[in-house]
Amino acid sequence: MTNAQDQLLSLLVRDEPRVLTRITALFGRRGYNIKSLSVGTTEHPGVSRMTIVVHGDRGVVEQAIKQLEKLHDVVKIIDHSLEKFVDRELVLVKVAITPESRVEVRQIAEDFRSRIVDVGRHALTFEVTGDEGKLTAFIEQMRPFGILETMRTGRIALTRGSNADVPSHVYHEGETEALKPVMEGVEAREERARGVPNLF
Repeated sequence: MTNAQDQLLSLLVRDEPRVLTRITALFGRRGYNIKSLSVGTTEHPGVSRMTIVVHGDRGVVEQAIKQLEKLHDVVKIIDHSLEKFVDRELVLVKVAITPESRVEVRQIAEDFRSRIVDVGRHALTFEVTGDEGKLTAFIEQMRPFGILETMRTGRIALTRGSNADVPSHVYHEGETEALKPVMEGVEAREERARGVPNLF
């Protein structure tokens, strides 16, 4: 009997070419199923944040973490199962409409606090932000009307409050002890890169 469920990880990684390829290849080689993956810049130049949802049991995510720690591109790993966190996702949904269904579709969208981002004669496109459950519920409510297209960004997450992996006061008072491992890793790798002679 399996206890598979979604496991949520955040990675602070070097903002360099082919980092994403190396990380996804690691998961692929070991047969780990990535359910969603989102990447974006952080408040630290040269560091990106990658949020990965892996479907499997705890053993899967623990093995993934051990393998990720071996990659020089990975500065820090945050396992969100160990801390309280807040997560969000965005979806765009294009729904077919008729003169008869237009009012009902818009009412459902209003109930979900969604936003209309495109209007056509035969379709409306909605933007919805929230947790995974809210987005799934919205799509299911719209399905009877006819969903033409959807696009989900995948989940993004941060640890809550004082448990944050990088404390909130770092944005106002400079570096803290909690931030040192991140920045020291970046600076050390940059120094090593500068030390390599340019042969071209």
